[in-house]
Amino acid sequence: MSHIGNETRAAILIHALPYIQLFQNKTVVVKYGGNAMLNDELKKAVIDDVILMACVGIRTVLVHGGGPEIELMLKKTGKESRFVNGLRYTDEETMDIVQMVLCGKVNKEITALIQKKGGNAIGLCGIDGGILKASRIKEDDLGFVGSINNVDISILNSILDSRFVPVISSVAYGTGEDEGKALNINADIAAAKIAAALGAEKLVLMTDVRGILRDMQDENSLIKTISKSQLDALKKEGVITKGMIPKTDCCMMALDGGVKKTHIIDGRLPHALLIELFTDEGIGTEIVGNA
Repeated sequence: MSHIGNETRAAILIHALPYIQLFQNKTVVVKYGGNAMLNDELKKAVIDDVILMACVGIRTVLVHGGGPEIELMLKKTGKESRFVNGLRYTDEETMDIVQMVLCGKVNKEITALIQKKGGNAIGLCGIDGGILKASRIKEDDLGFVGSINNVDISILNSILDSRFVPVISSVAYGTGEDEGKALNINADIAAAKIAAALGAEKLVLMTDVRGILRDMQDENSLIKTISKSQLDALKKEGVITKGMIPKTDCCMMALDGGVKKTHIIDGRLPHALLIELFTDEGIGTEIVGNA
């Protein structure tokens, strides 16, 4: 930053001002995952972004997964990973590891990083305060994998009112025949449901791609803004495929639940969050409701 002149620095800050004013006291839910969780430099950048967002009065919620960390621990214990339609098959032993890694190690590491950088954070999982209640998915045999049927935001609002950042891992409290058991939840879906329940201004999904590309082979074919109906058309055309389908489905779910705007951004780029929120151009794909 030393080579940047004072005028440029001031211009950058002034450019961000209308966005800071716009989002003050509004809620932004960030799904943190992918490469940004593994690379130390990117991790620091995300933490800085989150602290800055909280400091300028944005009610910031961080929801995280931890697939690679779970994979590592399963390997250490000699347990084989199995996936059914892209979702991790979770037997009782795997669920113990998921809970240990997500609610313990990963959640507390993120919380500690925010604290270390001077922010205020409280680490939670969906079981705490009954934030996420779920029942087991029966259609496919996925083991202890849940579908969220209720989000209780009372504890989240108390934390946000106290100017803390809730850091939430995607493990839910089981209901029905699984009453009181831990259930594994897809972190994107958890973030979308939490954003809808909080009436969030934005849901931001951090991924390992630039956003929605018109041509998968061309990084420069990024679609900056798209509506729900245009999204449907692109799915039919086969432009949106594979791993992007569940991401866009989560964005649709959030928009249907009352979230104003959703974003899919490239977490491999440092400070992607700030660029998406506080600049005209943004950095990823913004998905909005139909006009």
